[in-house]
Amino acid sequence: MSSFQKTLFVNPPSWQGFDGGAGSRYQAKREVRSFWFPTWLAQPAALIEGAKLVDAPPHDLSRDDVLRIARDQEIVIIHTSAPTLRGDAELAEALKLQNPDVRVGLVGAHAAVLPEETLRASEAIDFVGRKEFDFTCRDVALGKPLAEIDGLSFRRDGQIVHNAERAMIESFDELPSVMDVYARHLEIERYFIGYLKHPYVSHYTGRGCPAQCTFCLWPQTVGGHKYRAKSPAGVAREMAHAQRLFPQVKEFFFDDDTFTAYQPRAREIARELGKLGMTWSCNARANVNYETLKTMRDNGLRLLLVGYESGVQRILDNIKKGIRIEEAREFTENCRKLGITIHGTFILGLPGETPETIRETIEYAKSLDVFSIQVSLAAPYPGTELYRQARENGWFAGDAHLVDEFGQQAAALEYEGLTQAEIFRSVERFYKAYYFRPRPIARMLGEMLGDWDMMKRRLREGAEFFRFLSLRSAGT
Repeated sequence: MSSFQKTLFVNPPSWQGFDGGAGSRYQAKREVRSFWFPTWLAQPAALIEGAKLVDAPPHDLSRDDVLRIARDQEIVIIHTSAPTLRGDAELAEALKLQNPDVRVGLVGAHAAVLPEETLRASEAIDFVGRKEFDFTCRDVALGKPLAEIDGLSFRRDGQIVHNAERAMIESFDELPSVMDVYARHLEIERYFIGYLKHPYVSHYTGRGCPAQCTFCLWPQTVGGHKYRAKSPAGVAREMAHAQRLFPQVKEFFFDDDTFTAYQPRAREIARELGKLGMTWSCNARANVNYETLKTMRDNGLRLLLVGYESGVQRILDNIKKGIRIEEAREFTENCRKLGITIHGTFILGLPGETPETIRETIEYAKSLDVFSIQVSLAAPYPGTELYRQARENGWFAGDAHLVDEFGQQAAALEYEGLTQAEIFRSVERFYKAYYFRPRPIARMLGEMLGDWDMMKRRLREGAEFFRFLSLRSAGT
């Protein structure tokens, strides 16, 4: 039987509090300290016997800490992103300086779309795993010749070589659970998401999303638009295992791009989770029918993370959202009737945005009045249709960056009649208009008064949120 080389997977340090890897939809530092679990790295790590996983940001690890951990490793695989590539290349150089024999590879959405640019970032980068890189990393760790590994780009005699694409994974039931990797290498109490109970655990039951949203990173770069997922029985087995590993967890989150893409499957999984008696939450589109919502609620569903994006139908059509405003309103009202909490996400600066549409979206969000919201800026990541459109139409601002000097999202786009600075400032205006109202304040106070631990947590998050607003004001 073939043996594996010593392999380390790294979500590297960057800006303090920056969540650039794994499951984050936006590679940025958010309003309050928040981290998703590094599922994208944990899955290939689960395929490689003895592999280690280092998730530096939530564990407050420095570059020196990573170098120390990597000292005796033969292969180091770094999750990179568009905002962090320069720093990740510097980490690769430091690894080579410490151990010239170590082989360094980069993976992630940016590497998948721009493998040649990623390799050219530094001579210290030996290879790039493109697209769905789980088995590509496994083959490297098995010591197979790089030229024989599908899905790999690498250097040979000073030239960059791109091997054939690797076939997408079809049978997710055959993949080992990421939960064992979490248990061995992560301190789960270090992971916070403001709208989830703590401690929580997140992971994927499948990849890909049939929706065609032009801005969404992962389906357009790594996962694809076909939803490939574990069977309901397979999900039930993994979650029962997770309960045994993490009895302290108060909530499990399914981070699939759209867990509710196929509603009969979602209902079947819900019934299995109900038997386990667990509290859980998931991503959902704003078109889930009442029957599915009720079945999920009756079987432990607490919260849905819903991408509303905009309150203007023309903008939703521009980004190929495939949702009608009226449909989203009915869905939201059904959730309210059933007692399902919603964390709604909105994006400012999408194609077709104007000062008036920003005002309309703010008023739309207020009328929905979901429990909590997140406001992001349109992020034209390479590999997305939004990026292509921005290039072709000249929407990139003169000093376009995806993140600012603090690692927080920056406004990269601008349009006729709407400047980059106006889009940037509208985020702060949106948050203040939404949260500084009696009902959101009353909801937060009620939650805090009923739970002393929640009181301490919300006070900490509130301080972080006001620091976030202060930094944004300094950046205008």
